[in-house]
Amino acid sequence: MGWFLLGLLVIGMVGLVVGFSIFGRKRRAQELADAREDALRWYERLGGQIMNLSGGDDAAVKQALVDAGERYNAAGAQLDRATSAKQYALARETALEGLAYVRAARTAMGLDPGPELPPLAGQRAAGAITKEREVDVQGHQYRASPQPAGDTPYYYPGGMVSGRPVPSGWYSEPWWKTALVAGAWGVGTALVFDALFSPAWGDGGYGFGAFGGGGDWGGGGDYDASGDFDGGGDFDGGGDFDGGGDFDGGGDFGGGDFGGGDF
Repeated sequence: MGWFLLGLLVIGMVGLVVGFSIFGRKRRAQELADAREDALRWYERLGGQIMNLSGGDDAAVKQALVDAGERYNAAGAQLDRATSAKQYALARETALEGLAYVRAARTAMGLDPGPELPPLAGQRAAGAITKEREVDVQGHQYRASPQPAGDTPYYYPGGMVSGRPVPSGWYSEPWWKTALVAGAWGVGTALVFDALFSPAWGDGGYGFGAFGGGGDWGGGGDYDASGDFDGGGDFDGGGDFDGGGDFDGGGDFGGGDFGGGDF
């Protein structure tokens, strides 16, 4: 009798294990299917938007649509390769970025940009350009603007690029693409970033306040003219910026010495 009860207990335990395993597989399969459908929904919406818009002769509109098309192709490739919920989430993010470019193109055309999109990863921390900005870096002019124009045809929807927040807005050049492709900031692009977004550079009248508290850059982090910026690193008035390296603002940078390893 004892062996019989023990056998029933073992069979019951095995049944529970098998049942939980089957349930787990079904749940993971459902989560994967849901992630795929969510990514496909935004991908297909992006494709339809691109097909219905024409850039005409406007440089800003054409460039935004080119960028949207690149994201459409990239999202399609990601969907083809995706085998996990995380990979489908990455394809969804790419499609949403493409739709952000479509919204920018519609804005440049004077059309209703359409409904708001879910925020991109890092977009809130990066903030947005709220005023015209022009700086000189090594004899070259760079401009940023909240509105499209002939001299600012490149749109960026905002986000973290290699650990640094690049605000959404319109730019004279896509200087951030080097960091996106290389996965790290080169000296040139790092200088442009600091010139456009650091109050220590430029015309002296470029005050941020607390991310939109009267400054040129509005967003969701804390950045004041004395130096506190919580958006991927520590930046204080003494000079430590941990965003992939050490930035000594106490004098090595801006006083003339710029080392390839200390920034």
